[in-house]
Amino acid sequence: MKTLRMLLLSSRPLSWVNTAYPFAAAYLLTAREIDVAWVVGTLYFLVPYNLAMYGINDVFDYESDLRNPRKGGVEGAVLDRTMHAVTLRAAIGTNVPFLAALVLLGSPLSWLVLAVSIFAVVAYSAPGLRFKERPFLDSATSSTHFVSPAVYGLVLAQAQFTPALWALLGAFFLWGVASHAFGAVQDVVADRAGGIGSVATVIGAKVTVRFAIAAYLLAGALLLLTPWPGPLAALLALPYAVSILPFASVTDADSERAHRGWERFLWLNYVTGFFVTMLLIWYAAV
Repeated sequence: MKTLRMLLLSSRPLSWVNTAYPFAAAYLLTAREIDVAWVVGTLYFLVPYNLAMYGINDVFDYESDLRNPRKGGVEGAVLDRTMHAVTLRAAIGTNVPFLAALVLLGSPLSWLVLAVSIFAVVAYSAPGLRFKERPFLDSATSSTHFVSPAVYGLVLAQAQFTPALWALLGAFFLWGVASHAFGAVQDVVADRAGGIGSVATVIGAKVTVRFAIAAYLLAGALLLLTPWPGPLAALLALPYAVSILPFASVTDADSERAHRGWERFLWLNYVTGFFVTMLLIWYAAV
C-alpha cells in the first residue's frame, strides 16, 4: 500500500485532468462520439501518461527535490531511492498496454504524434537528454506534454487542420510555455543547489516572470483569430498574466516567494477549465 501511495503521489493526481482533458475534448469535438478510442485515450492520458511524465522526473530530480521545500505533497513526491526502480517499472508497465492499444486504433500519422508526445515525456528528465536543463527548450518540451494529447486527439479523430485551429493550438502552446517558465521561478534556489539548470536559473527570476507574462498575452492575442466564440477565450489569458504580475521584479534570492503565484495558478486552472468547457459546448452547439 505504501508503494501504491507513493506511485499515486508521484503521478500528481492534481494534474491528471491537464493532460486527459485536452485529448478528450479534442477527440470528442472532432469525432462527435464516445467510442473505444476516446475511452482508451482518455484513460491513458489521465493516469499512465502522468505516471511516466512525473515519475521519471521524480526519479532523476531526486537530488534537487531533497532541497525543494514544496516537494513531498501534491506538487511532487520525494521518492526514496528504493522507489526509483519500482517507479520506472510501473511507468513502463502501465504505459505499454495502452500504447499498444492506441497504435492498433490509430493511423501512421497518429503514431508519429504519439511518438513525439512520449519522446517529450522521456526527454524532459532522462539522463543524456535532460531537456529540462536547456533554457527555453525546457518550457517548450513541458508545453508539448499538454498540447500533444490535444493534437493526438485531433489526428486520431481525423480533424481538418485549419488556420484557426493552428491559432488555437499555438495559443495553448504559448500558455504551456508561460506556465512552465513561471513555475520554474520558484525553484531557482533549489535547482541551483542541486546543479540543475532551467530557463529561470539561466536568465534569472525577474526576466523569466516577464517572459511568462508576455507569452500569456500573446496566447490571448492568438485566440482572437479563432471562430466565435473562440475570441472570448482570449479573456481567459488575462487572469494568468495578472496573477503573476506582482512577481515581475522578484529577485533570484527571493524567488521562492513566487510559490504563492504558483498556488494561485493551480486553482486558476480549474476556474479557467470551467469557462473553457462552457465555450467548447457553445462552439459544439453552434
